[in-house]
Amino acid sequence: MPSSAMTNEQVADAEMNRLLTALRAAQAEIGKVVLGQDRIVEDLLIGLIAGGHVLLEGPPGVGKTLLVRTLASATGLSFARVQFTPDLMPADITGSMVLVPGADGRNSLEFQRGAIFTQLLLADEINRATPRTQSALLEAMQERTVSAAGQTMKLPEPFFVLATQNPLEMDGTYILPEAQIDRFLLQLDVPLPTPETLSAILDSTTGTAETAIQQFLAPNDIIAIQTLVRSVPLADHVRRAIANFTISTHPESANASAEVKRYFRFGLSPRGAQALVLAAKAHALVNGRFNVSFDDVKAMLLATTRHRVHLNFEGRADGVSLEAVLNRLFDSSIKGVL
Repeated sequence: MPSSAMTNEQVADAEMNRLLTALRAAQAEIGKVVLGQDRIVEDLLIGLIAGGHVLLEGPPGVGKTLLVRTLASATGLSFARVQFTPDLMPADITGSMVLVPGADGRNSLEFQRGAIFTQLLLADEINRATPRTQSALLEAMQERTVSAAGQTMKLPEPFFVLATQNPLEMDGTYILPEAQIDRFLLQLDVPLPTPETLSAILDSTTGTAETAIQQFLAPNDIIAIQTLVRSVPLADHVRRAIANFTISTHPESANASAEVKRYFRFGLSPRGAQALVLAAKAHALVNGRFNVSFDDVKAMLLATTRHRVHLNFEGRADGVSLEAVLNRLFDSSIKGVL
């Protein structure tokens, strides 16, 4: 092999190691502020480097907003927050035409960009806004563009939407339609802290000391890691297991189990299968491996599927555990390819 080619490989390896080291350092830095949520922090970074959006669900006061702000600081991403309310209009997010006075004293119309023109957008309590306003995010989440004032504008790269929902209070909320919730790569449930973690939180947040956040990544680093994630190899038998699992979640499938036919309303979409693959690749990379195992897929299985696969009325009435069924279906899919 020519020495120049070897040098190029060494440079590529050094750059990959630098990026992964910086990613792990950013993860540790976020963990200094967001205490006791190590798995949520890891999954959030997985969503970021996989190039997807994340829906955070949890009761008020568990640190969802703090988590997002800290993520922005540690990764160097520009940040904007929109508090979704019933009277929020689509133009409040995307922007609108405004009259701007010119030097000659005449007014002219110019497009004033909204909060969506950022790299990290926090859509706080997204289910508080009307479906019309919720849909203002659809084009941005899928195409990374905004169409307004007769033109299509590209959003900054990388573009990442983090939306939050409060599962405890449903009055005055609008459930996200399936077409929109399918755009979220992951749905993460933010748990309450343990007594030990809560004690540490109280100690660190009710005094005078403030924790400074160090930036370990830049936006260009995130884009480079996203490219790296897609280059992680996926063995054929792992790919076939994911495909078989996806089909097995559909009640109309000929090979669907009696449990799925009885209790499932609809199954996992092809976009959901793509999300599972990308999340598994990102999970492998975050954990220092450049290949995807079944353990990587299982680690990201529920986060990528729990919001895409729905039980029917009978399933909910009988208290069927969706997560338990999904795990059983994937275990069966593994056995089918081995």
